[in-house]
Amino acid sequence: MQFATKIDAHRTPISYKYTQLPTFPDPSTMMRALAVCILVSLITSPAMADASHHHKHLSKKVARHQADEVEAAVASAAENEPSLRSNEVLVIDEETQDVLLSKNSTLVNPIASITKLMTSLVVLEANQPIDEAITITDEDEDLARPSYSRLKKGMVVTRAELLHLALMASENRAAHALARTFPGGLRACIEAMNTKAQELGMDSTHYVEPTGLSELNVSNPQDLAKLVIRASANPTISEYSTDDRFAVRLGKHMVEFHTTDRLVASPSWTIVLQKTGYIAEAGRCLVMKAIIENRATVIVLMNSTGTQTRVADAQRIKSWLDVKATKVSTSLPVSSSPSL
Repeated sequence: MQFATKIDAHRTPISYKYTQLPTFPDPSTMMRALAVCILVSLITSPAMADASHHHKHLSKKVARHQADEVEAAVASAAENEPSLRSNEVLVIDEETQDVLLSKNSTLVNPIASITKLMTSLVVLEANQPIDEAITITDEDEDLARPSYSRLKKGMVVTRAELLHLALMASENRAAHALARTFPGGLRACIEAMNTKAQELGMDSTHYVEPTGLSELNVSNPQDLAKLVIRASANPTISEYSTDDRFAVRLGKHMVEFHTTDRLVASPSWTIVLQKTGYIAEAGRCLVMKAIIENRATVIVLMNSTGTQTRVADAQRIKSWLDVKATKVSTSLPVSSSPSL
């Protein structure tokens, strides 16, 4: 793995979205709480002792020793890079472009439904009416490989609803319908996707269709980080990709769709943009921009094994970054005990 290098990427304004649903345990929170409790106790315990007449002053030497132990424990956790199951990984600070973590970041592989970020980006930049009604057709059902969908031939949905379903629920027929109704049609949309990739400096990226069902849609983590940064600047993509559920009228009924990324429902995460992907050739993929320790952090995870490992890897990365921040905060000088 590499640390503290840089890559070139298009910088964009940061937009934030906050979610409030069930959480995951965060080991760094316990470490930080322990550090804070010990440091606070070192400062306040002499006053408490004098008031109660049951304790002696804590010497400066003991206080420094205990603080050093906390600092050493945090430093050890911060220096040990997380063990990840994803085969290709890139984590960068969007503002500084510092590479925080890298593993096979130039390796080119299929990207599955991460494709839909680019599909949505070029569709939105085409400035077509967002509320235009679009009918699902045979073409939208005849895709690169079979995939389940609740969008059936003849159903009518708006372009906004298709974008929502493609980004949040990774709906393949929604993505295809968006590309099919792109100015100039499907081929023009794919051409626009490849042109945009070149504009963003995504030199290892190529698209042949708009859903990600084809293994010929390929990229690498360095390129996908550039796409995440650009796409996250679009408020529609940011909003739709980070919703955890969305209901749309299909025929006579309202049908609720759900996110493919459970992290958006966790209050311990502040996710600006996310997209998952999976086909057998690509493995489990996850890209996101999240606010971690008050900085916009781009995470790209590709070719992960197991149904939950990409989520677990994201959690490990966040915990590692949290602990690294804790290391900085616990390195501050400890105030000496006041004389009472």
